[in-house]
Amino acid sequence: MRKIVIASDSYKGCLSSSEVACAMSKGIAEVYPDCQIVKLAVADGGEGTVEALVDTLGGYMEWAEVSDPLGRPVKAAYGVAGDLAIIESAAACGLTLLKREERNPLLASTKGLGELILAAIEKGCRRFLIGLGGSATNDGGMGMISAEGFLEKARGLEFTVACDVDTPYIGENGASRVFGPQKGASPEDVEILEDRLRGYASKIMEDTGIDVSDMPGAGAAGGLGGAFRAYLGAELKRGVDLVLDQIRFDSIIADADLVITGEGCSDYQTLKGKTAAGVLERAHRHGIPVALISGAIRDEQLLRGGGFEIIQAVSPAGLSHAEAVRPEIARENIYKAIKKVLAYE
Repeated sequence: MRKIVIASDSYKGCLSSSEVACAMSKGIAEVYPDCQIVKLAVADGGEGTVEALVDTLGGYMEWAEVSDPLGRPVKAAYGVAGDLAIIESAAACGLTLLKREERNPLLASTKGLGELILAAIEKGCRRFLIGLGGSATNDGGMGMISAEGFLEKARGLEFTVACDVDTPYIGENGASRVFGPQKGASPEDVEILEDRLRGYASKIMEDTGIDVSDMPGAGAAGGLGGAFRAYLGAELKRGVDLVLDQIRFDSIIADADLVITGEGCSDYQTLKGKTAAGVLERAHRHGIPVALISGAIRDEQLLRGGGFEIIQAVSPAGLSHAEAVRPEIARENIYKAIKKVLAYE
């Protein structure tokens, strides 16, 4: 019996990973009625990771009231699957929680993330997958560890952190200079932030004996990567690898005939650690061909050179973006694209 595994990222702003998989499955079933279809919700450790893993692992959502980057109360969601908590740091300290005029990394704090982790501990979670990305903060993780009782309760638990950048804690390529301006910092602010992180690096060295100054990934999310590594012994992993390892992707695809992946728009950046690239790498280790079915395709020759055997855009030429991202239209176009691809497989 033919086996096809669907492992597509979400089509952001349109369909979740699970919704994309359902639309693809409908097309596959029509072409191959007897095919074994395995649907996996996946992500790259950023936006959509909680939803994808909760769906694939059969978990559920929880909410907690925590502090936003400016200390105001906000409801933050996280996922739970057994004793595993799945948390996106942006739920508590993300840029999207602030109006543009409120963005100020000199004031923004990660304390709410510490509170969110504590809430998950209270629910019985002992293992944590943390997605870093989209943060409004540059406090080196000091806000997080300042949450009442945080280190006492969190130390000794298992933390794995999705980290897709090699940015060190401080320096010319460190958190403040690379990400500070994106979070609203002026050139003068960047220097203040850098001096502040330099002091935090000294504190971390004094507290833990670990030097995060030049540590790759320590500067992720304004220094959160370093705080997780030094204070909690967290493992920093590429986001897509963290997700695929958690769902035991390699064992699931080992006997597959085809793996289908995709995203809203695929281009040269797809090959730089995004979900589709991670799926491609894993599938090719097993000698399994991969079809890339995305809302839009750019840089097709580069993507083919990267290893995708089949590439198909979902949105037909001439369809406006506004129409293409309407969920009902996207579902129908995914269904048609899958049928077209499999007809010539």
